[in-house]
Amino acid sequence: MIQSDVKLDTLGYFCPMPIIMTSKKIKELIPGQVLEVLSDDEGIKKDMPAWCQTTGHEMVGLEEEASDARRIYRAFVKKTKQ
Repeated sequence: MIQSDVKLDTLGYFCPMPIIMTSKKIKELIPGQVLEVLSDDEGIKKDMPAWCQTTGHEMVGLEEEASDARRIYRAFVKKTKQ
């Protein structure tokens, strides 16, 4: 399991909200810190890597688990710049 410094719960939110919330939250971090984004929106599997590529932050990993008949995704993003 990947270790994170800060967690962001976006459960119940759908595209584009998890990315918008991630964009706001990552501004609070310092370079090198890892943000864990918890989501039940399958779109995050494509959206988060695309957002990282656009913004220059590093996609560290993505974990997927089944919970109560739904899928939960954990995206890990390392802040690389101010």
